[in-house]
Amino acid sequence: MKFLDRVKVYVRSGDGGAGAVSFRREKFIEFGGPDGGDGGRGGDVFIEAVSGLNTLIDYRYQQHFRAKIGMHGMGRNRTGAKGDDVTLKVPVGTQIYAEDEETLLADLTEIGQKVRIAAGGNGGFGNWQFKSSVNQAPHRANPGLEGEELTLWFQLKLIADAGLVGLPNAGKSTFLASCTAARPKIANYPFTTLYPNLGVATVDGHEFVIADIPGLIEGAHEGVGIGDRFLGHVERTRVLLHLVSAVEEDVAKAYETVRRELELYDPELIEKPEIVALSQVDTVDDETRRDKLEQLEAVVGVKPIVLSAITRHGMPEALRRLRREIADFDGEAADEQASEDRRRFGANLSDEDWRG
Repeated sequence: MKFLDRVKVYVRSGDGGAGAVSFRREKFIEFGGPDGGDGGRGGDVFIEAVSGLNTLIDYRYQQHFRAKIGMHGMGRNRTGAKGDDVTLKVPVGTQIYAEDEETLLADLTEIGQKVRIAAGGNGGFGNWQFKSSVNQAPHRANPGLEGEELTLWFQLKLIADAGLVGLPNAGKSTFLASCTAARPKIANYPFTTLYPNLGVATVDGHEFVIADIPGLIEGAHEGVGIGDRFLGHVERTRVLLHLVSAVEEDVAKAYETVRRELELYDPELIEKPEIVALSQVDTVDDETRRDKLEQLEAVVGVKPIVLSAITRHGMPEALRRLRREIADFDGEAADEQASEDRRRFGANLSDEDWRG
């Protein structure tokens, strides 16, 4: 299935049904009076995040969605039936933008989260609604209100705990395949990975999701190579694993190139916790590895992990550090929420009590 993370969709909710003009006419009843029922409400348009989807490819083939109109009112004070709703199912992590591509209408980050994006029109009043002391036999009814018509943009940002970044052929796909059940394409040429891949890694009994995105090169923010359009998929991650290949002639420049592209895309990305690893060390000799490690440490400021996904050298350390950063992030988020709850509902309870 092809990966698609951005689509344009047109939706329209149903029009409301018209009210009826009707009068009660029965044998032996001289003055029946008005009995025209109200029109039914038009159908709504909903968007729901569901499990089992990781692409928006379904909306490549169908972009227009219309809810049903409400049924018209009928005599004997019968109200028209409500029009059928339409529910668009999207992957978890989908953001809904207005036509201007800037106004965020909804962000679906949990399975089962559902929003009404377009409300159906109200049904019109039947003539019984207009009966009064001075108008015993009204001959008018209201038409139903029109539904809403919207042009929307769906943008998918994958939900992952950790993100892999680096230049092309830095060993990201090999790392993902080595520690998860994912099977991304692996080959010895640039831009082997054309679309993001997800995998679930396990370390010390704990699981977390890793996202591998296509490699970045200098000028990616200007569209060079594949560009930076897939960087949105690491915006939600808690930590970044930055792989720098030991076969690069200048590992310091390789590191700085990716960091610059991250900053140009979104300055908040470089504020995320980052773990740096010198990858593919099995392809160089010991002396070269020491030299590259010293160069990379000089620009990073801390000692990078020495990593080889093929021989699994350094893999347990990398996974444990990723897991530690994710746990720290979750702990800080829980503490912040607990502090806020205590401030609002009770100052005498501890963070542990609120989390418990």
